[in-house]
Amino acid sequence: MLTLFPEVFGPFVGASIVGRAQAAGKVEFAFTNVRDFARDRHRTVDDKPFGGGPGMVLMCGPVYDAYEHVRSLHPAEPQLIMLTPQGERLTQRVVEELAQAERLALLCGHYEGFDERIREGLQPREISIGDYVLSGGEGAALVLIDAVVRLLPGAVGCEESVADESFSSGLLEYPQYTRPRAYRGMEVPEILVSGDHGKVAAWRHAQALARTQQRRPDLLGPDGKAGCDSGA
Repeated sequence: MLTLFPEVFGPFVGASIVGRAQAAGKVEFAFTNVRDFARDRHRTVDDKPFGGGPGMVLMCGPVYDAYEHVRSLHPAEPQLIMLTPQGERLTQRVVEELAQAERLALLCGHYEGFDERIREGLQPREISIGDYVLSGGEGAALVLIDAVVRLLPGAVGCEESVADESFSSGLLEYPQYTRPRAYRGMEVPEILVSGDHGKVAAWRHAQALARTQQRRPDLLGPDGKAGCDSGA
């Protein structure tokens, strides 16, 4: 993670599935503070935009130097990801691609944005987690980390549960129930306690399809089946 706020990540990467994956050696994290590569005694990393306008823009020098430092730490070339609302939408398909990479470098912006020459020279893959603006890229990076790490082999105890989740098949997940069978007048569907695994599977698929048609019809193709892309 290349960031101005490395302290944001510590509690997150040490907890839950991500924390267990790290403890088990399934993933390693390293944090680089871009401000450490500022070129003046004030540790300046941003400046006013040429041409005027509001806000401050991240400067080329500290970002280039920070990334080149990160590249030197490991022989594997990292895939550089820039978190930005201008990027491609983060979908489950994209997450699956990123989970295959040996090494990722996540570049988190702040202030008004990046000097355009960071894009031109470093040529990162730009990714957005949605059509809204955050104060910085750290929140988006946490989303991406969680989505990617849980796909790593051995990160999740029951890997079948990952395959069944929303977007993995192009559909939203079917309704789930647990004990008790009755709660405040609401009953678990009888088919789920029937013991007929074939009927249960058919019911779940039908429920997933119906829920997707109702809530996210954009995920379905013209034939009403799951499209080729999924996730948001």
